[in-house]
Amino acid sequence: MSSMTVEISELSSRYKERVKELAEFLESKLGLKIDVSDREVRVASEKRAVSRGYMRVLLRKFLHRADLKEEFRVVSGPEGALVIKERKLITEE
Repeated sequence: MSSMTVEISELSSRYKERVKELAEFLESKLGLKIDVSDREVRVASEKRAVSRGYMRVLLRKFLHRADLKEEFRVVSGPEGALVIKERKLITEE
């Protein structure tokens, strides 16, 4: 059984309603069982492994469709996990 973890703590702290949308989006695209908690989304599969690159593309696509691309980005996390991280605002002086 293979699994992929996506840390969503920063997304869920600002947009709780978007977490459910993310889970539904991933289920529709992957056709796999998605486990959701406050801090992470876990994709588990017994038959096939989801590649890290494809998962990253799906997460970026979700951020684009949800108009969150300017506020969040997808970065690598510990132990092969992915993290949806809030962008730092650049201020000009």
